Amino acid sequence: MNNRPTVTLIAVLTLAGCASPGGYYEDDGPHRRAQVDVARVPDAVPRDEPPSAGGNRPYTVFGVSYRPLASARGYRERGVASWYGKKFHGRLTSNGERYDMYAMTAAHKTLPLPSYVRVRNLNNGKSVIVRVNDRGPFRENRLIDLSYAAASRIGIVGTGTGIVEVEAVSGDEPAVRVATAPAPVAIIPSAQAASAPQLYLQAGAFTSRDNAEALRNRLAGAEFRPVHIEPAEVDGVTVYRVRLGPFASVEDSDQVAARAGNAGFGTPIVVVEP
Repeated sequence: MNNRPTVTLIAVLTLAGCASPGGYYEDDGPHRRAQVDVARVPDAVPRDEPPSAGGNRPYTVFGVSYRPLASARGYRERGVASWYGKKFHGRLTSNGERYDMYAMTAAHKTLPLPSYVRVRNLNNGKSVIVRVNDRGPFRENRLIDLSYAAASRIGIVGTGTGIVEVEAVSGDEPAVRVATAPAPVAIIPSAQAASAPQLYLQAGAFTSRDNAEALRNRLAGAEFRPVHIEPAEVDGVTVYRVRLGPFASVEDSDQVAARAGNAGFGTPIVVVEP
């Protein structure tokens, strides 16, 4: 890669390995007969580990440059999770380990390798702790790529994607017990259901209201609706964010994002509210 630090094969191929709208990609997915009862796979137990020898330097994939974080402490972000399975089972991850779809692991573009995060499905409240040991996903608007076991735990295997919150956890977190039975279905109280996460696409953010209105009008004129301007205070400055949505599903937002790119609006970013 012209003297740039390389990323291992699985990380580069994760673009194709990420679950596509409505399920997994082509020949990826689960084995016909699961080799492990994923309901009994324990969460990853956070512990302090030295940085991996590989996968922690700046890198470039498909023309986009990434700079891994020096520390995961304080990391918290919401977005879309996908998962990868048998197509990559046994291949090398970015830090030189073997990918095990039945272990509680994940791929992330910039978190340190290894690090530990709690991934919570914002639609059903289910969560899992995973060890990040790979790079990806490199598909637009994906935050984290989970192993098959982790995706099963939070209930996104069938859909291929889910709206999640990812939060770093450290070695002083209490150990998570081993799962001994399938996780019960989360019953979401009506008050919580009323505040279910909303998925938007942000097409731009401006300190000028006029510029925001110009973009909104262009989008509306190109039949991108609903589109609105949402002001917000950022470091004492009012920023006018142009957003599309909310969307009923990740699939819907993917389709609109692709259409916006094809129409010359660039690639909008996923925003999860609240």
